[in-house]
Amino acid sequence: MDLHLTDKVVIVTGGGQGIGGAISRRLAEEGAIPVILARRAPDPAFLAELAALQPKSGFVQVDLAQDDQITRAVAEVHARWGQVYGLVNNAGTNDGIGLDAGPAAFRASLDQNLIHYYTLAHLLQDDLKAQQGAIVNISSKTGVTGQGSTSAYVAAKAAQLGLTREWAAAFAPHGVRVNAVIPAEVLTPMYDAWLDTFPDRAEKLAEITRRIPLGQRMTLDTEMADTVVFTLSPRAGHTTGQWLFVDGGYVHLDRAMAGLRD
Repeated sequence: MDLHLTDKVVIVTGGGQGIGGAISRRLAEEGAIPVILARRAPDPAFLAELAALQPKSGFVQVDLAQDDQITRAVAEVHARWGQVYGLVNNAGTNDGIGLDAGPAAFRASLDQNLIHYYTLAHLLQDDLKAQQGAIVNISSKTGVTGQGSTSAYVAAKAAQLGLTREWAAAFAPHGVRVNAVIPAEVLTPMYDAWLDTFPDRAEKLAEITRRIPLGQRMTLDTEMADTVVFTLSPRAGHTTGQWLFVDGGYVHLDRAMAGLRD
């Protein structure tokens, strides 16, 4: 299926590894031009892989917690690549800022996980309208379910879902679509590092995968990317304001299906 993304510029925040990296790769495979915005440069081998797929792809270094740096980065994208068709708001981390951390830590976490979603949509709104493009916000199951120890991250992820609906309404008169894609258990480098904190990594992984109804396995980053890229594409032309769960049924299906006795 031709997704009609050839030579369309798509910004992917945190697009150098994990879910973001898989999205950047799939965009390049589809002929789009992924432009990664991230604090650290991606692995050179990954950038070389992207360039082999799409020579126009690239990277701009930016601290997404700093508004002035985001403004500069968007100006650089315009100068080097021109008008932007799509935005994938993906960068962030589950930083464990809970009730005990205090208001200052809470606000700082929102800068890392939420505010740049708004800032980029704000700065790119004219591009998106001119291109009749699309935004995909990468949220998290925690924004729907809660987690119990990550107040700031959950607040950010729930807010992203609310903004998805708000922006879908705001952009609808201009033909711009806005959707959210929601992962649950995806074995990214960040998730992999978290598993390493447990005394028995294999036991913890088995405990998690037993709770995933479809196949009792982790979601692949490529499965996330496939949904994101299709949702960005004109092929998803009448889909907006949606929360798309790519989670093997983790959030909504009865986990007794996986043989549990909860």
